Amino acid sequence: MNVKATLLADDLAPDDLARACAEAMWKEDTASQALGIEILRIKPGEATMAMTIQPEMVNGHGIAHGGFIFTLADSAFAFACNSRNERAVAAQGNICFIRPGKLGDRLIATAREISRTGRSGIYDVRVSVDDSTIAELRGHCRTVGGTWIPSADIGAPSR
Repeated sequence: MNVKATLLADDLAPDDLARACAEAMWKEDTASQALGIEILRIKPGEATMAMTIQPEMVNGHGIAHGGFIFTLADSAFAFACNSRNERAVAAQGNICFIRPGKLGDRLIATAREISRTGRSGIYDVRVSVDDSTIAELRGHCRTVGGTWIPSADIGAPSR
């Protein structure tokens, strides 16, 4: 008899659960995949992602279009706020551009949880090139119900 074991969130350590949530979310994140965004690191309440500025991401000033920088920061924010096996979406995001990104730059977005209370969370995201910060995003998220990985009391992920 071949019985397939189901991975349950309750059986995973927090770091393993965060990675499992990221893997489940990544399968459905065609936007990040299409832009060549990479997941570098996932931990509970944290995510680090990277993207290289391609020619189609440069604006009329010859610098990285702010929308692409925001998208990378937003993706890191999303993976950080979904790392605790509660489905969450952005409610608000505010970005400050500090210096421009350039064609060929490898941008690194590092998101970290500032606060998580009830259904709401606040996250800060630093976007950098090497050791130089080029943008900072503050994001507010809201859980919307459902999980990425089933729990013993839930049985199956809900969408």
